[in-house]
Amino acid sequence: MGTHVIKMPDIGEGIAEVELSQWHVKVGDLVVEDQVLADVMTDKAMVDIPSPVHGKVIALGGQPGEVMAVGSVLISIEVEGAGNLKESAAPAPAKEAPVAPKVEAVVESKPAPAAPRPAAVCQGPMVAREADERPLASPAVRKHALDLGIQLRLVRGSGPAGRVLHEDLDAYLAQGQSSASAPVGAAYAQRNDEEQIQVIGMRRKIAQRMQDATQRAAHFSYVEEIDVTAIEELRAHLNEKHGASRGKLTLLPFLVRALVVALRDFPQMNARYDDEAQIITRLGAVHVGVATQSDVGLMVPVVRHAEARSLWDSAAEISRLANAARNGKASRDELSGSTITLTSLGALGGIVSTPVLNLPEVAIVGVNKIVERPMVVKGQVVIRKMMNLSSSFDHRVVDGMDAALFIQAIRGLIEQPATLFVE
Repeated sequence: MGTHVIKMPDIGEGIAEVELSQWHVKVGDLVVEDQVLADVMTDKAMVDIPSPVHGKVIALGGQPGEVMAVGSVLISIEVEGAGNLKESAAPAPAKEAPVAPKVEAVVESKPAPAAPRPAAVCQGPMVAREADERPLASPAVRKHALDLGIQLRLVRGSGPAGRVLHEDLDAYLAQGQSSASAPVGAAYAQRNDEEQIQVIGMRRKIAQRMQDATQRAAHFSYVEEIDVTAIEELRAHLNEKHGASRGKLTLLPFLVRALVVALRDFPQMNARYDDEAQIITRLGAVHVGVATQSDVGLMVPVVRHAEARSLWDSAAEISRLANAARNGKASRDELSGSTITLTSLGALGGIVSTPVLNLPEVAIVGVNKIVERPMVVKGQVVIRKMMNLSSSFDHRVVDGMDAALFIQAIRGLIEQPATLFVE
């Protein structure tokens, strides 16, 4: 037997260090070639680190949240033969984010008897873990478990490396409901449980970027309501006529088109501000960042050259990028280089929001939900579909009057949708 030592690979783009976000293995685990060992976080994206060998994990080189230099020891694996006398790097991830390989099953030992459940926790498919052992789970799953009053350490994970998934929580609850009903008054039982969540990986990057943006930029927001009745009618017509062959259109590609057209008259919005060099760079290309929620937090994949895309081309690219971001497969290139950002909470969009700038950009356009309201049109009270745009700007670069005129230009384009396509 020998030892194969794997170093942190060079991920590229001049990156000298990365943050170790999560281990997918632990000491004693058997691993196979191409199995994902760990997730590391660069300034731009989460990257999977696969194993180049079969073997048994004998040592881990760091803890989640630790910043590790490229070339430092990541993991040691016991292998058949002499191993590698020279410490070699793990395979560098491809430029496009790799698809997570299928992991061979590892036989689990029989769990120890489960501890008695607290009054407010449902019984279910349980697994014995030490009290201080932190089960693998995404932030969304952890929040869901907390909302349901479930202790994650009691839930058996069916994901890679025993990761707890949403389906595992559902199975836990279903098993509990079938095995026993909750005691009378359980809904009002006192709770004293706590959970400490380390801010690492994508959540740390989001926190740093949001803090940096609010500290460095002089934010101001501008809100305007827009009558979207006409464009919703156009969207429904296009979907009925072309949806089967070209795909369904949401409102987002229309908004991307409105941004492209409005920016012709307001190029100062399609810009990046280097506040250290005191240089504003206005760009001809419109690379629209589309804020997308994922299990690991908010990500902003980029629709490149939106100025050269049709409605359906934009719609297809938005859908592709959103799926990649939600599945953790968006590449570094797909998550960088935006010149202006569009953010929407969809049906949860509320009435007003105050989006935070995506530095070094100087403008972000926020979309709120569509509601039907009575409006006065030509002296008559009619029901119209209304929506607010809640947008933020960097006051160091953008004047209030220009911001208002820019949003009014977008409003005019949306309310008279034919003008979106008049050159």
